[in-house]
Amino acid sequence: MFVSGRRLLGGYAVLAYVFLYAPIAVVVVFAFNGGRDTLYWQGFSTKWFHVALGTPEITSALRLSILIALGNAVVACVLGTMLALALPRMRPWCRTPIDALAYMTLVTPEIVFAIAALVFFVQGGTRLGLENPLGWQTILIAHVVFNTSVVALVVRARFVSMGQQLEEASFDLGAGPLSTFRQVTLPRLAPAILAGGLLAFTFSFDDFITSFFVTGTQSETLPIYIWGQLRFGVTPAINATAAMMLAFTLVMVVVAYLVLRRSGSERDGATLPGV
Repeated sequence: MFVSGRRLLGGYAVLAYVFLYAPIAVVVVFAFNGGRDTLYWQGFSTKWFHVALGTPEITSALRLSILIALGNAVVACVLGTMLALALPRMRPWCRTPIDALAYMTLVTPEIVFAIAALVFFVQGGTRLGLENPLGWQTILIAHVVFNTSVVALVVRARFVSMGQQLEEASFDLGAGPLSTFRQVTLPRLAPAILAGGLLAFTFSFDDFITSFFVTGTQSETLPIYIWGQLRFGVTPAINATAAMMLAFTLVMVVVAYLVLRRSGSERDGATLPGV
């Protein structure tokens, strides 16, 4: 009976994974289809990747997505690291609401967050007298707000687990707060900051819902461009573009995972002298 239940649960899990990932696999497979028909296989070819990379609209949207993702990653790393370092040192009455706000940003449904950001930017732009306040700047700000919490969560876990012994030893040896941060704290936090930055870049690069709500008429990221083209039908070039986005996102996630795993291994293997 127990074995039968395990098999039933395993079969259900397989069906769930097939339901989730089979459409993605179809898109990737037909990105290498040699013909223009997206429903029938007509031979293996990589020409649609060259067509996609040679389309000015796709390359322009790709460039904007990369620039926004890079800017978001840098700003989110700075703000998230500052937040991660400040929270453990705050008093409970101050730390608790800020901590709850950071987690709320992560658990709030993205469409709710996007609508709130849209209302904020439109009302703020109206009060400032701006006719069209939405653009790439609003996309960047909205992404930074979300990804700052992501970076803070990753960096804070590393900061809390590494202890304060080396920082206290640095202070005892006469180093000031800035010197201690530059020579002791920052090098130990660097893997977590890098991993958080990679995750922030990935989340920003392939984000659609938030970007769709707060974008302007002259700022079109790659996910928004793909959505706009899908309304006129799926083309092999769109399949190739989606496949490249998927591959790029997976690479970034895997790199972030390896960085975090290496950081965790170094932390577990580290010991204090004499212990």
